[in-house]
Amino acid sequence: MQNTVTPTHCPYCALQCGMNLTPAADGTVKVGERADFPVNRGALCGKGRTAPAVLASGARLTSPLVRSADGALVPAGWDEALDRIAGGLARTRAERGADAVGVFGGGGLTNEKAYALGKFARVVLGTSQIDYNGRFCMSSAAAAGTKAFGLDRGLPFPLEDIPRTGCVILVGSNPAETMPPSLRYFTKLRENGGTLIVVDPRRTRTAEQADLHLAPRPGTDLALALGMLHLVVAEGRVDERYVEERTAGWEEARAAAMAHWPEYVERITGVSVPELREAVRLFCAPEAAMVLTARGPEQQAKGTDTVGAWINLCLATGRAGRPLSGYGCLTGQGNGQGGREHGQKADQLPGYRRLTDPAARLHVAGVWGVDPDSLPGPGRSAYELLDALGTDVRALLLMGSNPVVSAPRAAHVEERIRSLDFLAVCDVVLSETAALADVVLPVTQWAEETGTTTNLEGRVLLRRRAVTPPDGVRGDLEVLHGLADRLGVEKGFPTEPEEVFEELRRASAGGPADYSGIDYRRLGEGNGVFWPCPAPGADGPPHPGTPRLFLDRFATGDGRARFAAVAHRPSAEEPDEAYPVLLTTGRVLAQYQSGAQTRRVAELNNAAPGPFVELHPRLAARLGAAEGDPLAVVSRRGRAVAPARITTGVRPDTVFMPFHWPGEGRANTLTNPALDPTSRMPEFKVCAVRVEVAR
Repeated sequence: MQNTVTPTHCPYCALQCGMNLTPAADGTVKVGERADFPVNRGALCGKGRTAPAVLASGARLTSPLVRSADGALVPAGWDEALDRIAGGLARTRAERGADAVGVFGGGGLTNEKAYALGKFARVVLGTSQIDYNGRFCMSSAAAAGTKAFGLDRGLPFPLEDIPRTGCVILVGSNPAETMPPSLRYFTKLRENGGTLIVVDPRRTRTAEQADLHLAPRPGTDLALALGMLHLVVAEGRVDERYVEERTAGWEEARAAAMAHWPEYVERITGVSVPELREAVRLFCAPEAAMVLTARGPEQQAKGTDTVGAWINLCLATGRAGRPLSGYGCLTGQGNGQGGREHGQKADQLPGYRRLTDPAARLHVAGVWGVDPDSLPGPGRSAYELLDALGTDVRALLLMGSNPVVSAPRAAHVEERIRSLDFLAVCDVVLSETAALADVVLPVTQWAEETGTTTNLEGRVLLRRRAVTPPDGVRGDLEVLHGLADRLGVEKGFPTEPEEVFEELRRASAGGPADYSGIDYRRLGEGNGVFWPCPAPGADGPPHPGTPRLFLDRFATGDGRARFAAVAHRPSAEEPDEAYPVLLTTGRVLAQYQSGAQTRRVAELNNAAPGPFVELHPRLAARLGAAEGDPLAVVSRRGRAVAPARITTGVRPDTVFMPFHWPGEGRANTLTNPALDPTSRMPEFKVCAVRVEVAR
């Protein structure tokens, strides 16, 4: 394998940037540019360039670990470890019922793993209690997109369309730090004469590139979108013919928006009326425009309504289902799109089918060779599942997630995890969650295995194995095969990814996310295929895939998009005398998600060594805080301490903390698990806190 160049994809964000990997004689792996892949054209961020560092044996697990009698995690053989897991799950199921066993997955799992994990939960364990950390990522956008368009795909158009449109409103996204190779699309947009509007409470690196930066108070994105729609109506900018021909529900949505007059919205958001008017002018002036959202508006207890309001703005102005126009969600995790399509979400079956749909159950059960009535119904959402640990759910199998750091109200979640009767974790590294487990299994990672992912455009990609995993490490598919066999299901869980994908194709056939026309050969010969891609007829040519959705009709019964009649409401937790400041959270350039992998890379740690509290100079003056002083940020759920970082780039009423670190600087100790009623998304992006110098 030495000196063999393998074209593959980055393990981190949903861009899934192309890269070439070359193993060297000294055991290291060199990352090279893959200029032919259209998403990044060879460009990589620091995380992508340094990704092979986590492949090194010193940074990762290479042996199963089991909890000894004295409470320590000690090395063990694979048979012992798998026997312990199977025994723990079987014992809990026998004593307390199938739903006392839970499964928690991750948005970084390949499509094959996500599919197999969902099947394992429902066929082998018979439990309804399965969800995944992607619920914390795009679920509000998915719910709003499905309501409006009948189908959720992060971007209904390729990234290459962005520079060719006339205006982009980027809401609650900071791609300059979260997915840097994508920033070139926005830079090119402006070079082409288009305009960029950034909506963010902070003046981020992305906001600095914008033609107009709107800095609303956290939790008020819904009011901002409604205020802009009010102005669209008042200024006669509605595309009446489009609304008449391609939408439904306009009158109700219009009435709701007209209650949000500009001065009222200014008082709520802090965005001035002239800024609102300028945003509307810039958005409506060109023939084509887009709205792209990310976690800012989505990670709220009203996230579905908020995204619905931004979609309304697109629909009212005729900016959806037309070339170079539309609404899109910038998906976060590496396989955040595919991870929510194939069954590891509590209410879904493969192909983005609904678990409550009798026809969907019949189809998938037929592929699986089981009785449709044997499939459990929908279970708890991610936070609700974590909250039930140790009470209703007594044993948990967890793959590819680190909720001790990443979940809201994290100290409570850690307590619930500690209260389990049995916990098994499959991971590459000994994460903070894995350290609490009864059994930890070391599994292969991106460059050591083959599998498919689906990027934020809906482009299905083949990630290829480039290096041999260390001795003592196995793939997640091998883990599920071994557990299924021990739990009495000897067939149906193959270990070869391509064999799993072939079954996934059949299971997805005819569903909203139809992969049946995609295979490994086709993926290996090109740069991915956009779903839906149904299988051709007996003599028909291969389906080309669908880079652009909704150009002819929306995926609703009558082909019309649906407006959302929504109104502003306060955040679940507003500031008061005891907690007078707003906290918002997010990412930094050099770290990723819970940091379980990136915190093990020296170059990344040097660039971003730890947590901090970003605050405005006026707030710092009131507190008597200087740059670098330890600040205690306290919410109703706990206390975090990190150094002060003083900047005019954040609102005076708001502090910002990145969420990549455990320990006393853990931002998610503070965050609010209040849930969106539709998406069940927790309100990560806004909660009330007090800030004080930690003397």
